[in-house]
Amino acid sequence: MVSQPEPSRSLSVRGPSSVVSRSSRHRRQNRSLAGGSSYVPQNEFPVFANTGDVEILVSAGGKENRYLLHRLILTQCSGFFEASTSQEWSRGNIEASKELARIGEDGGSVDTASRTPSSPQKQRWRYELDKGADNSDIPMLVQATPPAPSLFNPMSPPPVRNKPPSSSTSFFRSVANLSITTPTPLSQEDTDLLRDYDNLFRIFYNYPPSLDPINIADAYIQCKSLLALADMYDALIVVGPRIDHHLLQFQSRLFKQIAKYPPSYLRLGYMARSKVIFAEALIHVVGQWPVGERHLRQALPQQVVELIEDKVDELADIVAGVEGRLFRLSLLTSRGDRVSPQTSYVDWLAVSLFREWLAENTSSAPSPPPKPVSASRPHPNPSERGDAPPGSAHSATLPPPPYSDPPVPYLGRVYRLLGSSSGSAYLGHEECKRFLKLTPELYSRETLRRFERKVEEMKGLARETVAPLMRCTLQGGAEGVSYLTCTRIGHNDWVWENE
Repeated sequence: MVSQPEPSRSLSVRGPSSVVSRSSRHRRQNRSLAGGSSYVPQNEFPVFANTGDVEILVSAGGKENRYLLHRLILTQCSGFFEASTSQEWSRGNIEASKELARIGEDGGSVDTASRTPSSPQKQRWRYELDKGADNSDIPMLVQATPPAPSLFNPMSPPPVRNKPPSSSTSFFRSVANLSITTPTPLSQEDTDLLRDYDNLFRIFYNYPPSLDPINIADAYIQCKSLLALADMYDALIVVGPRIDHHLLQFQSRLFKQIAKYPPSYLRLGYMARSKVIFAEALIHVVGQWPVGERHLRQALPQQVVELIEDKVDELADIVAGVEGRLFRLSLLTSRGDRVSPQTSYVDWLAVSLFREWLAENTSSAPSPPPKPVSASRPHPNPSERGDAPPGSAHSATLPPPPYSDPPVPYLGRVYRLLGSSSGSAYLGHEECKRFLKLTPELYSRETLRRFERKVEEMKGLARETVAPLMRCTLQGGAEGVSYLTCTRIGHNDWVWENE
């Protein structure tokens, strides 16, 4: 019996040639077109390769940062981009969206449906940082003509890998040159410029800015620079809240810095639209006025200066009312009458000493009178002779100038003494003793004790009178502050809401 060989089960049955060619064609479609690993363009900040339509190039010190962002977000956050991408000022290119032709499965027919004239139009913009012709110029983004788009990526083609060098000797020589050549480090100015632009675009896309979270002095400088950039591109309304949030994280350290540099933080609070920083700095500025007046008038807009002047006038009115009540303070007798030399001489002396101390400390000392010019000078200067009016005597002197009110900061120190709970802050035991010894016939231990008690009564009345001036509206407290901090900031004092 002859056995027939059975077909091998390990051999697979081949299908038609058309099926094999079709399956191999599908496998070839997964291969990379760039010759290496597959290139997948990113579509996230800072480069939205698929949806971005505004290309921004920021270069400084040999380093370039590239951004591919959206016109919709840029125009919502910045008035500069809203105006420059409008039809009147725009230089963007309008291009038809292109798609690759699809090869048909039935022998390579081309589908031209995507090339119809009804394909959507897309406009693109390009900005480059222009540093100007001089070092004094401020770098500014300017529009440039966008480059011609490629077939695969309208904004930027995928990177192409270079072929390896043919000679191993030249390859090692190039590696040695790379190890020797070191990049030039960026200057601090270029580093700050790149950081500010990066923070600006990060805030536009709701990313936290890269600001110093530890050193408040460095954080202030970075915030000030970023606010200046945002002001240049009309984006303060978006950048300001981020600056406010970052600085308020320093809490008590921030309030101490505001107390040291109130004019600087007043401008920063105004630009950042920060109610806390602006109010805190404004209270310090009003209490120290006119300290820093010239700097504030140059650095702040007119409406802020007018607000400061209004608050200074309000504080001066309060001070004037309190001062009038202080001078009217007096002790009373058992019958309820004011003390006088006839009713109670020692009590009247205590009132007189208090009023004398108050008058000396709440008014400026008069300037010294001018020295008289001698009439018997042997050889007077002709210029002096010509300056003197005819018929005037050389020995005549001008009347002394009247007393003038001291500045508000000085009065603040005086009123803080009056409001102090310490009994030895002013008019202490030694001062009372020296004053009472001016009348030796009255001086005795019993009289001195009674006199000191009456002075303490006057201090208590004065403490109650100056209580409105001792209120502190600062969130950081008034420790170590000698001027008045009772200025109240209301809802109508946010000047940027009225702009």
